[in-house]
Amino acid sequence: MSLKGKAAAIGIGELKPFKEPGDLTALGLMARVAAEAIADAGLEKKDIDGFLVGVPFSDPGMIYPASAAEVLGLNLRMLNQVDIGGASGAGMIWRAAAAIDAGMCSAVLCVVADLNKAGDQRPPVVSVQREFEAPYGNIGANCGYAMIAHRHMHEYGTTARQMAKVAVDQRTNALKNPLATFNDKPLTIDDVLNSRMIVDPLHLFEIVSPVSGGAAIIVASPEVAKRAKHPPIWLLGAGEAANHSTITYAPSITTSPIKPAAENAFKMAGLQPKDMDLVCPYDCYTITVIVTLEDAGFCKKGQGGPFVAEHDLTYAGDFPCNTHGGQLSFGQPGLAGGMSHVTEAIRQLMGRGGGRQVKNAALGYVNGNGGIMSEQASLVLERRS
Repeated sequence: MSLKGKAAAIGIGELKPFKEPGDLTALGLMARVAAEAIADAGLEKKDIDGFLVGVPFSDPGMIYPASAAEVLGLNLRMLNQVDIGGASGAGMIWRAAAAIDAGMCSAVLCVVADLNKAGDQRPPVVSVQREFEAPYGNIGANCGYAMIAHRHMHEYGTTARQMAKVAVDQRTNALKNPLATFNDKPLTIDDVLNSRMIVDPLHLFEIVSPVSGGAAIIVASPEVAKRAKHPPIWLLGAGEAANHSTITYAPSITTSPIKPAAENAFKMAGLQPKDMDLVCPYDCYTITVIVTLEDAGFCKKGQGGPFVAEHDLTYAGDFPCNTHGGQLSFGQPGLAGGMSHVTEAIRQLMGRGGGRQVKNAALGYVNGNGGIMSEQASLVLERRS
């Protein structure tokens, strides 16, 4: 089955991430970004007949899609939740397109939002983690990604300065993004390497900052897309893959399921990595970007470090990467952190990037990553002339 050209993103909504949630609720944030995305698409609430939602950590519950839809006042013909971690945002886009192609609905609201509350504890939820990993200290993403970084450095000679450059270039992008959490001060490689070591070899500025926020996207049929306020951004290709959940059971910690996910997305699109005008890879850590660029085919395996060192990853550079600042500088508002890569690619392809607009951007690659390089979702998006 191919979803090429079967549906388009026509509206986006996104909150500026914030630190203090106060008495706000995740559902309240969903309502705000949903209304923004619907208006941005030039639609009304009555036009929305499909709904995909990510369940927030701060407010989990059963039958969540129906409960959230009730709060939002939606009358639906298709609804579901998407639960693949940070890949949920990218995963929603092709699921929406598939439902539209199946004739189940014509305009799908994809929404995620969450609150980061001080003192919240998120225990491992998988029995294997609870029994065999957490008691021995293998808990939390910092540990796992540090292992990936160490192994990548050992196998391929990747350096700390190469990893740090990812954070530096993405901070340059964030300086032009009014929604970014860290948009007031540039970074240097030395700044990154002199920041506090969190888990060797990863420093403070190489790790995402948890925040609160939300994002929403409207995916619509070709018929609905014709009356959109902004240029429709068409889904050309999509792919997903997973071969483990916890890093203990990963077949490799330097080669990820991004490889088959990206290969399938590019195959469906009939395009190659070299055709892309911009990339938005999930970036919970600097090493994540390097591994993603390798496994998605933008450079050879093991050459991710030299690749990011040799290319300008800023919006004005020769390889625009995470032009919103990435999660490293935009912030990570729960699942909306992964959605931020999708909204940014759509924004850029619509020509709405403002001071960070990539010139003549027509094709973009997005990747979402769940867990510790486990679930992966890749998209190829296009603005047609």
